[in-house]
Amino acid sequence: MKTLILTTLWAAVLCATGLSNQAFGQNRRLQQLLEGASRVDCSFSTLTTSDWGEGETSAAVTPAEFELAFYDINTDEGTAEAEGRFGASFVVVRFTYVYLHFMQMFSAGPLYVTTILAHETTEGRFKAVHTRHEYSPTIIPGFTSRPETYIGDCAVSE
Repeated sequence: MKTLILTTLWAAVLCATGLSNQAFGQNRRLQQLLEGASRVDCSFSTLTTSDWGEGETSAAVTPAEFELAFYDINTDEGTAEAEGRFGASFVVVRFTYVYLHFMQMFSAGPLYVTTILAHETTEGRFKAVHTRHEYSPTIIPGFTSRPETYIGDCAVSE
């Protein structure tokens, strides 16, 4: 009985070590791609818009077609440039383990955060989230007037 328990325990350790090394190797490759990125081109296909109603919060999910790119990325200095519909903005970059974060602060007040994760959606593309922290009492179609979250993926270039 003792031999069976030890053998089972040893087999479990070997399996866990083999799987974690394989997962670690894959994850480490993706981490290195993110950390060394010089450009990312993102496409987002799902949008969640949030709002405050009469004492209640709500969210609506809709399809989206939104693209965003960051270039001249320097994770050591924490800087990048952004391409978007409204021109350039100041961008702060931070790479941490399995995340590449971009924070855009606009002079009018809004804050945008884009996070790229070290998880592939398809070959060469990474899961990504883009949020917009913004509010305007008047809703104008085509402009952000409530908090928004976009879900999609990004291609990373070194």
